[in-house]
Amino acid sequence: MFTSLRGLSGDLVEITVNGAPLQVVAGQSVWSAMALNGFTVTRKAAVSGQDRSAYCAMGVCFECLVEIDGLPNQQACLRRVSAGMVINTQHITEASEVYHAEL
Repeated sequence: MFTSLRGLSGDLVEITVNGAPLQVVAGQSVWSAMALNGFTVTRKAAVSGQDRSAYCAMGVCFECLVEIDGLPNQQACLRRVSAGMVINTQHITEASEVYHAEL
């Protein structure tokens, strides 16, 4: 469905997306690495549960939120992949438990 105009030139790094190890070009965006490998869903809509993905791909819409290395709400279109990165589709819904840090 997606193809890279730049090709696969450059150093490859290994990342993990939803438990699957992938070899991707270092420095490309997390979203492009995901999409080029068939992972087009970045999160589920909080209320409806519908699949969401990058819409603007430039950091304005916040549709591409993913969990990166255990940290939720990371914009996949703005973050660059790096070796060992662990990325997961985000499933934060109305039913999710919210934790607040003690101040």
